[in-house]
Amino acid sequence: MTGSDAQTLAETFWAVTRRLRHQTKRALEPWEISPGQARALGVLLRHGALRPGTLAEHLRIAPRSATEFIDGLQDRGLVARRPDPADRRATLVAPTAEGERVGTAIRQARATEAERFFGALDPDDRAELTRILRRLRED
Repeated sequence: MTGSDAQTLAETFWAVTRRLRHQTKRALEPWEISPGQARALGVLLRHGALRPGTLAEHLRIAPRSATEFIDGLQDRGLVARRPDPADRRATLVAPTAEGERVGTAIRQARATEAERFFGALDPDDRAELTRILRRLRED
């Protein structure tokens, strides 16, 4: 692959990434939630109550950023903080019933958008793209 081919590949990849990111933002508009907050809520729904630092590790972000996501989600009534029964000095963050409802709706909306986005590909192309992306993620 020449340098210009690699550059064209990278530009195409980033263009697709931008398109998918914009589509995701549009899918989240009904809930007035940021993509980062949606990811944090999704992690909490998958893993249950977590300490803020553990949530930050799952999200691969700085603990301060996780605190900002948690604050925003708590202000919306989607998560609640509570003492950690294993260590009263520590705090756990858990989704509320409303957080579970919203998180489930977001997951369904994102799945619908992903289907629409990747629906232009035939099943063989989807499988090949999945294989390629998994390989790149592993490197």
